[in-house]
Amino acid sequence: MLQIAQLHNRPEIFYSIQGEGKNIGKPSIFIRLSLCNLYCYWCDTDYTWNWENTDFVHQNDKLPSYRKFKPTESIMQLTIEQVITEIQQYSCQNLVFTGGEPLIQQKKLIPLLVKLKTLNPSYHIEFETNGTISPKSELDQLVNQYNVSLKLQNSKVNPKERLKTQAIEFFAQSSKSNFKFVVDTPQDIDEVLEIIQKYAISPEKVYLMPQGTNPQILKEKQLWLVEICKKYLFNYTDRLHILIYGDKRGV
Repeated sequence: MLQIAQLHNRPEIFYSIQGEGKNIGKPSIFIRLSLCNLYCYWCDTDYTWNWENTDFVHQNDKLPSYRKFKPTESIMQLTIEQVITEIQQYSCQNLVFTGGEPLIQQKKLIPLLVKLKTLNPSYHIEFETNGTISPKSELDQLVNQYNVSLKLQNSKVNPKERLKTQAIEFFAQSSKSNFKFVVDTPQDIDEVLEIIQKYAISPEKVYLMPQGTNPQILKEKQLWLVEICKKYLFNYTDRLHILIYGDKRGV
């Protein structure tokens, strides 16, 4: 069984547009898996990992109404066949497996991907990943694109947990990978430069994205972040889904 994020008593499998990165604006089917091995301070999918009785710190802790999540209310158990049924509701062929961290469940995902590719060889399969887990060769053969979001110090995750050399080397050497960095302040760029130099990541594979969950904050950071992208020949990526729909789930 696959552990899928639950939204309104339904699996969070939905049809929208890719809001970030290389394929921004592309119609896509999103399959949001639950569980994550990190605990980013600003994470907007904290319902996939910030469980009751854990001591993780999140920026929403300051909100009076914020509560940690119950796994029993946040996770749905689906079979491969049930996931495929959800996907086949839509005619779109671009599939985005996201999370949480989907590679936590890669052993269970391999037979799903095999069946999907058998049903429709034209499916283009993307994985959103934090870049801490190396894909197994069986999964790698079935994936078309990795959107690797290596976490910076602004995530408040311990460096030993968010930067795994073996996994980063795998993605850096894969032609399927592009790298997205969530940038909060101009000071974050020194860390980005250090990472891409260490792992020989080409600038054309780098996407810088402003941290924020509302249009006003994103616009404020756009002004200086675009200039940094121009300076280092990086790609700028917005959070298009936030600008269109707001900070909502399932869109």
